[in-house]
Amino acid sequence: MKKHSSIFSTHFITPAISTTLVLVLLGTIVFFVLTAQQLSDYVRENINVSVLISDDLSSDEMTVLKRDFAKAPYVKSIKYISKENALKEATQSMGTDPTEFLGYNPFTAAFEINIKADYATTQGIDQIVKKIKMNTAVVDVIYQRDLIESVNRNIQKLSVILLIIAALFTYISFALINNTVRLAIFSKRFIINTMKLVGAKWSFIRRPFLANGATLGIISGIIADGLLYAGFLWLQKYEPDINLIVNPQIIFIVGSSVLIFGLIITTLCTLVSLQKYLKMSTNKLYHI
Repeated sequence: MKKHSSIFSTHFITPAISTTLVLVLLGTIVFFVLTAQQLSDYVRENINVSVLISDDLSSDEMTVLKRDFAKAPYVKSIKYISKENALKEATQSMGTDPTEFLGYNPFTAAFEINIKADYATTQGIDQIVKKIKMNTAVVDVIYQRDLIESVNRNIQKLSVILLIIAALFTYISFALINNTVRLAIFSKRFIINTMKLVGAKWSFIRRPFLANGATLGIISGIIADGLLYAGFLWLQKYEPDINLIVNPQIIFIVGSSVLIFGLIITTLCTLVSLQKYLKMSTNKLYHI
């Protein structure tokens, strides 16, 4: 009954609220850092490389060629576009049929290839294009080199900015939680001193405080995870396409990070603050 009342006491609830809010902030930063990586991969893998194929190939040869391309380690996905489909798409986009004034279909069959994110660099795609062009069935390879350079350059800048923000907010989170725990220990400094005076060992004094600190971290982490997950569900409802970027692994990593950080930081801060008052003499307690 004593333990139950202590958990729901003001001395526990106030630090728990403060710690929870800080952990929500930290979890949000972790979420954005991980999502940014997924977003960069998603953007890279949606850059198309168009491989124009000779009209001399038969349907069987086209099938074999597609299979060979699909087996390549750099291919994320591949889509075949026939001459007829290419003409149809061009007619819809231009609003007029090119064959009406040319007298023939100017388009060739092509493969639309999406490159895996690990290969989607300017140098990587240049090497891939060079290799593809060695195939005698390939007429030409078209890709937006400037777009790839721009995407990779912006992703690098964004990654650096997010890492700096993550490091800054991690430090701020540590400092805020540390201050919260220190204030909680400070209010009990005379109890700690009394236990010392009656001969209690330091390990005995530490035990309930460390247990309380660990409980604070776990409960705050669980509540923070619940708030973060509720926020994700709202975001998912507001923007369903978020599922293309955020996968269950990211949700698990964010939740685990918040819980582990909450447990470690509150326990560590409790231990550090306790050591300060355990080493302090009785006279100094009245002068702080």
